[in-house]
Amino acid sequence: MIITLLTDFGTDSPYPGIMKGVVLGICPAAHVVDITHDIAPQDIEAAAFVLKGAFRWFPTGSVHCAVVDPGVGSDRAVLIVRAGEHLFTAPDNGILKYIFAEFPDARVWRAGNQAYFLPDVSRTFHGRDIFAPVAAHLTNGVSPEKIGTETEDYIRGEIRRSVIKPDSIRGEIIWFDRFGNAVTNIHESALKAAAGVTVRIGNRVIQGLSQSYSDREPGELLAVIGSFGYLELAVRNGNIKQALGLAAGDKIEIRF
Repeated sequence: MIITLLTDFGTDSPYPGIMKGVVLGICPAAHVVDITHDIAPQDIEAAAFVLKGAFRWFPTGSVHCAVVDPGVGSDRAVLIVRAGEHLFTAPDNGILKYIFAEFPDARVWRAGNQAYFLPDVSRTFHGRDIFAPVAAHLTNGVSPEKIGTETEDYIRGEIRRSVIKPDSIRGEIIWFDRFGNAVTNIHESALKAAAGVTVRIGNRVIQGLSQSYSDREPGELLAVIGSFGYLELAVRNGNIKQALGLAAGDKIEIRF
């Protein structure tokens, strides 16, 4: 019985540990796995992308609890989603958009049965008071139907897709990993032979794709297909985000 946690709470705060305590109090047999708690604050776009890349590596039947929730305390819905053979619980704010895109037949419930929340729900910590207990009860075998009402009224979200033309691709940076590597929305399936590719970011140009970070000398810029299957821009033994002053949403152009 696996529950994964993905939040923007930070590893230097008590909040992830508190969520784990709630989960284990309800479902002591659960194996709680941290995907990450270092999503940038309120960065729903990055959280959605990381969740997409991570969930598939867990066994079927896992429950994935994703809490990046700028609308905490508002009337935004709490969702339970069955997609493929996985369950998700998350705020209704677009964080599950890649899941909905991959699983168009996903079933969605709006959690509303407060018997499955903690007794006193705060206005600022729904991760503790709603999402963690809901995930724990799902792991205990409680059906989504008992916790919520099935709905088709939810935010499916808009995926920022690259624009592919015969001689070029235009994309953007979606997320920066721990090393400052810039992960883009350009999937490897869109790229042609590495030798003929020119990558432009701002006024900098990278010639060709590398097979690994070690293909370039320390300090050199490089472009490589990362473990999520998307184009990444990096500095060998460095941090391209800091080196070039990059930000999420910055545009990338590839020419063949």
